Amino acid sequence: MSFSADEQAEIEASRAPLMEHLVELRKRLIIVIVAFIAAFLVCFYFAEQLSLFLLHPFKVANDIFGSSEDHSGGPLALLTALFEATAAPPDPNADPLRVIFTAPLEAFFAKLKLAGFGAIVLSFPIIAFQLYRFVAPGLYRRERNAFLPFLLAAPVLFTLGAALVYYVMLPFVLWFSLSQQITGAGVEVELLPRIADYLNLVTALILAFGLCFQLPVVVTLLGLAGMVSSRALAKGRRYAIVGVFVVAAIVTPPDPISQMMLAVPIILLYEISIWCVRLIELRRPKEA
Repeated sequence: MSFSADEQAEIEASRAPLMEHLVELRKRLIIVIVAFIAAFLVCFYFAEQLSLFLLHPFKVANDIFGSSEDHSGGPLALLTALFEATAAPPDPNADPLRVIFTAPLEAFFAKLKLAGFGAIVLSFPIIAFQLYRFVAPGLYRRERNAFLPFLLAAPVLFTLGAALVYYVMLPFVLWFSLSQQITGAGVEVELLPRIADYLNLVTALILAFGLCFQLPVVVTLLGLAGMVSSRALAKGRRYAIVGVFVVAAIVTPPDPISQMMLAVPIILLYEISIWCVRLIELRRPKEA
């Protein structure tokens, strides 16, 4: 099949931008892969320190449980003890924390999974920046300036969600688990979690809370694109609250306190999202 000179020139003109985009995409992917591998190696090298860091909430809960003669003080008493334990240095006289593994390579594979999770978190700023650099040439200057704050807000909100899990959620859940132990009549039912199960719980909760805390970023971007309005968000508030509690019931352990710990911040973030979209709508006539 033969093409005319004009058709051949049009094909070459369309092929050149495509090849440029493919070369640019390959460059960005190489940077992302190298960053992830480097972060994985660093996290695997410090896997033992990371494991001890993630086991600290369990140690806090175990110390609070072991130092209290009456374990029915209630959630408020526990939260007060949690803040005191976070501020105070570790007690050398407290009972040692026992975590087990039951398969020969279980601890090794747990470290691999932990290194992979840590590599994703550690390399996320680089991944997000490379994604931005890839799509930025196709955006107007105003769109690039509007996109940058969300690029900075996403890791900050993820860190806030992870901090809520680490300092409040995990110690409470583990204290509640310790309170379910049975002792008496010659029987002792003791909590001895496997290291793989514990790290899976920690990483799942951190990921769930971190992603749920991205709600203002996602909703504001949708508002910036004109896909949602503040009026529609306010009108659907009751359905959003029901959806938040459903999500909280799915991603948190089966106790109402844990669900409230996730649901209440998400509802507050939803209200913040409505105000962010409303500010965008107020600025839109001035920009037009």
